[in-house]
Amino acid sequence: MAKPLVAIVGRPNVGKSTFFNKVVGKKISIVEDYPGVTRDRLYADAEWCGRNFTLIDTGGLELKSTDEMWVHIQKQAEIAIETADVIIFFTDVKTGMNSADEDVAMKLRKSGKPVVLAVNKLDNYNPDLLYEFYNLGLGEPYGISAEHGLGIGELLDETVSLFPESDDGDKAESIKLAVVGKPNAGKSSLCNKLLGFERTIVSDIAGTTRDAVDTDFSYKGKNYTIIDTAGIRKKKSVEEDLEYYSVLRALGAIRRADVCLIIIDAEAGITEQDVKICGYVHEQGKPSVIVMNKWDLIEKDTNTINKFNDDLKEKLKFMDYIKPIYVSAKTGQRAEKILELADTVLENSRRRITTGQLNDVIFDCVRVNEPPSVNGKRLKILYCTETGISPPTFVFFVNETALMHFSYKRYLENSLRRAFDFSGTPIKLNVREKEDED
Repeated sequence: MAKPLVAIVGRPNVGKSTFFNKVVGKKISIVEDYPGVTRDRLYADAEWCGRNFTLIDTGGLELKSTDEMWVHIQKQAEIAIETADVIIFFTDVKTGMNSADEDVAMKLRKSGKPVVLAVNKLDNYNPDLLYEFYNLGLGEPYGISAEHGLGIGELLDETVSLFPESDDGDKAESIKLAVVGKPNAGKSSLCNKLLGFERTIVSDIAGTTRDAVDTDFSYKGKNYTIIDTAGIRKKKSVEEDLEYYSVLRALGAIRRADVCLIIIDAEAGITEQDVKICGYVHEQGKPSVIVMNKWDLIEKDTNTINKFNDDLKEKLKFMDYIKPIYVSAKTGQRAEKILELADTVLENSRRRITTGQLNDVIFDCVRVNEPPSVNGKRLKILYCTETGISPPTFVFFVNETALMHFSYKRYLENSLRRAFDFSGTPIKLNVREKEDED
């Protein structure tokens, strides 16, 4: 059975994200002093008194608002309520109970889910300030201060007491897929298509997804975690502090991913910013799939894909191992093939080559193309061994490292790629000196 889900809900700016960060023990959720910052549901694993669970941070509920973004946020919070095992309803003692709290309380009562009522920002405990919150009809209010960590223990004690009986949370290893790219390239739409339901906010407003959002799912017997991230803009476009932290979050998602799905808007073509994003993925040593989205909008002839492939090869010369796929998140065209490609590049990034096989290939390469001499001295490759995976990492032991010219190192890399399938993944070649015993 999966870990219990605990959803934190409430109107905007009552301290939900501060509580989320406090419980999970690190700053996962973006916290700012104005409403509407947390837009998508945000998940993180947590533990209390030996009970493991998954905490869901949600955007603030403004049930009577007709603003487009608030309607999206409300929809996301409602999905969290539907999927949660227990709900923590946040209110604010400083502003007191208001009609917005009553609207949310009514929705929660109708859900039939167990609810724990939190009255936040009670920095100096005074039970008299809690009485009015009994009027919400959700049982005993728990006075806490999320910022100072006061009263959280009792709140969590009550929360875990409401969990379903079995919550072992055991599951097979999950493949983490980070979906990255420029704003409005179709990342969230693609996530929703892969997942089969509306998991993240989909809107034509660039910058809608601000937090990196994790979702677990299974496909053909394999477990995956898909991470939908904020669009990575050019630095000069990052004007708000909030936008800056969103970009950092997306880059963090790349670092913790097993595979990166780099989404490029085919209609807009491969831009300078797309190249920079690919460069960051490459520098992190991550296997990747180049997903050319909005392929349904491209006018095609018999040579269209070849032209796009040539453009990719030209602009991504440093990633000549790329595995591109042309899809439409809107229609679902070829979307199911993305996971197959992701599996392939991950397998390639974890490929292990025996030292014997490796040296057979390398010595054949040296016979075909001997290293050039430098000042009368010639590079000798004594042997090579694979020292790591993800990415595959090889160490060449040589007589003198200074004799390894970058062009010959490139030749060796290309030779390894011809001999073994490392498509979709970078590989690293390191050079060390070892005294020649001959």
